[in-house]
Order: sequence, then C-alpha cells, then structure tokens
Amino acid sequence: MILEKKHLLLAEDDELLASLLNYRLEKGGYKVHLAYDGREVKEFLKEHTPDIIVSDIMMPYFSGIEIVDHVRNELNLQIPVIIISSAGNEENVLNAFEMGANDFISKPVSPSELLVRVGRELAKM
Repeated sequence: MILEKKHLLLAEDDELLASLLNYRLEKGGYKVHLAYDGREVKEFLKEHTPDIIVSDIMMPYFSGIEIVDHVRNELNLQIPVIIISSAGNEENVLNAFEMGANDFISKPVSPSELLVRVGRELAKM
C-alpha cells in the first residue's frame, strides 16, 4: 500500500530558513507548499486545503496570528496550525493559542524538532 504524502503549507518570509525547513520537511515525507508572506497564504487557501500549516508570526501583509484567525474564523477549518517566531514572549504565545494555534515554536527552529511536532499534530487527527 502506498501512503499519500501529507500536504504542508509553510509560511516563512526568511527565504534561507524557508529553504532549510522545506528541505527537511520534504525529506521527512511531506509535500511542502511555500508562501513568503500572508497574502500568498490567503491566496493558496482559496483553492487548497493543506493537512497542516506552519507559519512564522511576523510576515508581510498578514501576520501568523491573522492567518490563524483567517483559518479558524473565516474559513472555519480545524486543520493544525503551528506558529514559529523569534518573538516568543508570553504575550505572543498566549495570543497565538487564544486565536486557535495548535503549537508554538520559538526560533531558532530546529528542523528535526519541527518535523516531530508536525507529525505529532497530524497524528491527533
């Protein structure tokens, strides 16, 4: 039996970090779709529903928090959303969870840790 790859939307405006995470996630068996700002995320979500979203909190046009709000309240999707941020202060973490994020990872992000957390969130579904 061949298992279908899970689709992951990775939203990260730092192209180097996005490339590194994309490489590790693809090696981990995921089909990764990259977005470099919040506007690209919203455009992607108009036509596609990924299995999970990983988003930086601070991006151009729409923040990761606004993406969580869009996914939960406008699109009414219950897919997992993991927020990553260099601004891992308590206010940002609590705000992300209040908006409906499933997990929060402070930068610098370990690609291996991200892979484990993605797998853990998908296993809950």
